[in-house]
Parts: sequence; C-alpha cells; structure tokens
Amino acid sequence: MTFRVIQWATGAMGKTCLRAVLDHPDMTLVGLYVYGAAKAGRDAGDIAKRPATGVLATTDVEAILALDADVVIHCARLAPPYGSHDAEILRLLESGKNVISINGYSDPRAWRGERLAALEAACRKGGASLMGAGLNPGFAAEQLAVVASGICADIDAIEVVESVDCRAVRSPEYVFDVLGFGSDPAKVDPNDPAWGPASSLNGMYAETLSAMAKSMGLSLSRIVTEHRVFGATEALEVAAGTIAQGRVAHVNWRWIGHAEGDRRLIMSIHWFMEPAHLDEADPPLWRLKIQGRPGVRIAVDLDKHPEDKTPTTAEQWAVAGSVINAIPVVCAAEPGPVTRPLATPFRLNPDRRALA
Repeated sequence: MTFRVIQWATGAMGKTCLRAVLDHPDMTLVGLYVYGAAKAGRDAGDIAKRPATGVLATTDVEAILALDADVVIHCARLAPPYGSHDAEILRLLESGKNVISINGYSDPRAWRGERLAALEAACRKGGASLMGAGLNPGFAAEQLAVVASGICADIDAIEVVESVDCRAVRSPEYVFDVLGFGSDPAKVDPNDPAWGPASSLNGMYAETLSAMAKSMGLSLSRIVTEHRVFGATEALEVAAGTIAQGRVAHVNWRWIGHAEGDRRLIMSIHWFMEPAHLDEADPPLWRLKIQGRPGVRIAVDLDKHPEDKTPTTAEQWAVAGSVINAIPVVCAAEPGPVTRPLATPFRLNPDRRALA
C-alpha cells in the first residue's frame, strides 16, 4: 500500500521527516505546509535537497485541508503552552486526515474534559486518528522502558534519563525563548507551571507517564516536578548566540509519577550548553534504570550511518524513522486518539519483498 502524506513544517526535524517520506517507496508526498514566506512556492525536493517532486510548499492552510491525504506528519515547533497546536490539529482531523505529532499526544485520553472531547469529536467527524511519535516523547519511555519491564517480577521505580547537548541548535528564538536558556536563575522558578518552557513540557510528559502507566496496568495518583536550572560557569558561545556567565545553561527537567504501592515512574531530561553540571562528562542519550526484581540498566546511543556525510543528526533520522514506522499503524486504527503500541517496528512491504 502506498500512503499519501502531507508534511507539516520543515524545521530540523520536519525536514528530515520530509526526506524520509521522499526516500520511502511506500510513501507519496501530496502536500507540504511551511510557516515562512521564503519557503512558500519552492518544490519540496528543493527544500529537502532531493530531486524535484512537483509538490510546492504553501503557507495556505485551506489548501492543505483541501488535499486528499492519508496522514499528516505534524512537526510544528514546540510552543507554550502545551496544546497550543490543538486548533490546527483539530482542523486536520476534521478534514479526514490522520495525524502523527512529534510534539506529544502520547496519551490524549489522560486529559478527559473539554480537550479530550474536542479531539474525539474531530476524529469522529473526519473518521481519522491522532497518534504521537518520536524519540522522547514516543519511544524511550512509552516503548523501550515499558518493554524492558517485561522481565521484572516486581518494580519499585522506572527512571528514564535523557541527556541532550544543545550547543548546536541554531535558532535563537527556540533556544532562548522556548527552551529558556540564557534566563536569570534568580528570576526563574522552573517548577512554576506558568513559566514558558514548563508550560510547554509539563503536559507533554504527564501524557508520557500516563501512557507508561496504562501499559503496565498502573494508575497514577499524582505527578510532581523537581525541575532544576544551572548557571553557566563562564560565558558561552553557542550556535544560537551568547549565554552570559551565571545565566541558565543547563536545565534538568524531572517528572515523577506516583502509582500504587508507592511505585514511581520518573522522566529526567538534561538539556545542556556545557557539561559542567552533568553527573558524567559524556553521558549516553538515554539511561534506563529499573529498580525491581531484577533491576535493569540500559544505556542507549544513536549513530549515523557510516556513509551519511550530511549535517543531519542520528537523532533527527530516528525521529523520522519513528514517524514513518507509525504511519501504517495510525492509518489502520479506529477513529480517535490512539496510544502508541509497544512496538512499531521497521517493516518491509511484503509486496515489494516479493518483487525483489
């Protein structure tokens, strides 16, 4: 089966997803939405550094809604507060298009109330489904950690620790406004849910913990935060600009979900511009720690293909892979918000394999 795909936005992650769609023999690009006028009217192949496709980028949402497509890969930039992209996602669902988001939506049913009702109504109207995909949220906790728990007879706690070096991120708006780097630590309370970065992330990772809990038959009683910020030990020159000495150069986001029997599900994310405040100088992308019978420890890193000489990172390719492998799942699902299954493996199309 060939899936007709719309790519929504072409930032670093979106552009890699676009390339993955164009490179995949079972995907046909039928539309491309962009935010900036500089990209509007350009061929998708030109934007992705691929051969011409005949699909031109547009800033016209109505034109995108009018297209006949199986799925939209929604790669809008993270923006406060969490859920700020609901309005456009609702319209896409109502127009009959399944949606995969790389910015959360791991377990939209966790919200109940008006927000869930709106998502469910949009899915019913369009006969479409909504699913989250990506690395974290998406894979590290909802899939990898939950599957690893399958060898445990009992569990006290599961902790996923992510460490991401942000020095190469180029967008000043994203680095300083959205992620909070460069802020004055004396004037920032990272546990204040109204602080911009926290308002973007708290809801997203509450869904992540909820999805984990549901897969394990647990019921979360509460989620608490223990976020911390660290000042730069010296003035730092990074791709997005300058971070003055003492200003925020490292954020450790921590969400702790409490469940029955005082079991805990913990997500800990280190975003850093210098390694001075890390527990280890060169951490892996993820450390998974399960305290239980038995305990489990897993370290995971991602590597680029040895023949890939492009600036695209292994993490960007992994997000694209996560999305591509989820497309058949969301397209086959019953209409409604869908929690990502425990496995969305790479699969060869059996028709293609038979012809090989």
